[in-house]
Parts: sequence; C-alpha cells; structure tokens
Amino acid sequence: MNEFPEPPAAFTGFAERYPELKQAWETIGKAGKKGPIDAETARLVKLGVAVGAMREGSVHASVRKALAQGISREAIEQVIALAAGTIGLPSAVAVFTWVRDVMPNG
Repeated sequence: MNEFPEPPAAFTGFAERYPELKQAWETIGKAGKKGPIDAETARLVKLGVAVGAMREGSVHASVRKALAQGISREAIEQVIALAAGTIGLPSAVAVFTWVRDVMPNG
C-alpha cells in the first residue's frame, strides 16, 4: 500500500510557494523515523499526538496515511478511545467526527 497518499491541495500550494519549508518538513519527518518503533506503531503515535493537540488537519492526514499503510479502522478508533480520558469526552467526540471525515463509509 502507498504510505503517502496525495496531500491536500492546500498543502501542495503552500509547498510550491515555500519549497524550503517543505524541505525542512520532510527532514523533520525523516529524522523522526529513526529508531526502534515499527511503522504502524509510529503512525498510531503520530495520530495520538495530533489528537492530543486537537489538530484537525493533522488528524485527517494521520488517518489517511494510516489507512494507506493498511492500519485497521478499529486500531485508529482505539487511539481516540484511549485519548478520551486525557482530552475529555467532548474533545474525543470532536476528534471522532474528524476521523469519520476521511474514513471510507464515514
């Protein structure tokens, strides 16, 4: 499966306007991949960070990338359930709607 689905048009336009920022972003991403954590766990951790930071766009991107890696809907949704005790139920429900925005069949 393709680990990197096509980015949204907004990101592509921003990256074209600011190529040095895109390059820096890619460098940060590569550096973060170095270490003992496997790719699936790393993707779920990144989703958890996006959830905790309440970053809707990052949640969307993390879910798209997780699905492209073959990570199950159940695993993705468990990240939200695990976060609920920390971020609170109203925030977890909001995140759940963001996940459904990009999940096949809602």
